[in-house]
Amino acid sequence: MVAGRTPEPIAMLASELGAHGVAVDATRFDQVDAMFGEALELYGRVDGVVNCVGSLLLKPAHITSEIEFADTLAANLTSAFAAVRAGARAMMKTGGSIVLVSSVAARVGIANHDAIAAAKAGIIGLTFSAAATYARQRIRVNCVAPGLVRTPLTKKFTESESAYKASVNMHPLGRIGEPADVASAMAWLLDAEQGWVTGQVIGIDGGLGSLRSASAS
Repeated sequence: MVAGRTPEPIAMLASELGAHGVAVDATRFDQVDAMFGEALELYGRVDGVVNCVGSLLLKPAHITSEIEFADTLAANLTSAFAAVRAGARAMMKTGGSIVLVSSVAARVGIANHDAIAAAKAGIIGLTFSAAATYARQRIRVNCVAPGLVRTPLTKKFTESESAYKASVNMHPLGRIGEPADVASAMAWLLDAEQGWVTGQVIGIDGGLGSLRSASAS
């Protein structure tokens, strides 16, 4: 099952994958609950869920409005909590895997990421706590923390030569991420073969979160 706020791209993706598509506002607990209910009716069980939701607000705190901050928290942290809440209920008897999306900005200080860093750091805290809460039910909770990835959301950086070059230079491996880099880690965490992996934050960030490149030393 694939779900998202905008019906048209979700319908296209569902058709491409041969999946069932659902239009849902991931920040609304009632809509997320209903989506999981529909999944249980269709498939009989839920084995895993990925909350692949994000936003990009690059501003220092002093010029970030209350609405911008609230929207950033809702899109990222509220949607993650809603997914954990509904996912845990759906997998309480069968176990399963929940994968959330944090950010390298929650693990290392990057200027002008104040709101998004706060929201994504909250997801890391949620990952640890939920992993402990639901371990006895064999529900694994992990998250990935990407660096800059080439997506429609990041086009303003990837399509600007100067911004792209600066972004590449920030990452010790010398390139920005591609969607497949993150998707493969998510698939690994979802796989039942990783049944002993929970409460982990995996940096998919070209080394940005933990390394200093030789040129920066």
